[in-house]
Amino acid sequence: MKLYSYWRSTAAYRVRIALNLKQAQYDIIPVHLVKNGGEQLKEKYKEINPQKLVPALKTKESGTLTQSMAIIEYLDEVLPGHNLLPDNAADRAFIRSLSQLVCCDIHPINNLRVLKYLTGEMLLSQDQKSTWYEHWVLEGLLAFEQRLKNRNRGGRYCLGSEPGMADCCLVSQLYNAHRFDISIANFSEIRRIEENCLKLEAFDKARPENQVDAE
Repeated sequence: MKLYSYWRSTAAYRVRIALNLKQAQYDIIPVHLVKNGGEQLKEKYKEINPQKLVPALKTKESGTLTQSMAIIEYLDEVLPGHNLLPDNAADRAFIRSLSQLVCCDIHPINNLRVLKYLTGEMLLSQDQKSTWYEHWVLEGLLAFEQRLKNRNRGGRYCLGSEPGMADCCLVSQLYNAHRFDISIANFSEIRRIEENCLKLEAFDKARPENQVDAE
């Protein structure tokens, strides 16, 4: 498999974690989201992913897959080993809801193209952009924390004793929160889960700073 990835991409980061948890063999194909006006916007990459986003996963069996959560669920369905989603329907719904909280509600309105639009076409200052970013990240993490306290208080990971899709989504989003100096000191459940995850090789290998295209 080939993963089209950018070292700082939150979406690519979560897929790298999932691939590592599954112990899958894959090659990283770097796509620089900033250099030369953004390599993801070039015609060559547009043929791979018409949405002009990373990640994209090229497989022999199923062609090229896009959208990080679709990729993660695909990996769980076709590869043996570590389960990224639980067997129980209610537990799967819980994990999907946590994952979507990050991937549908926090990340999309805070990703690179949105932040560039705010300071470009919308003429917001850097301080205004940072205020926007912090507001939506903390709003989402507050809900995530409460969901954990209501359903899984004290678990090593988002659900019980094994990391899964929601942990992939959470840890990658927290990387960006730390990068922009957003404190998560008030989120005890989230902090413990992050600490437990980052002790695992699958998460450590996926860290942005450990990627071949890291700068």
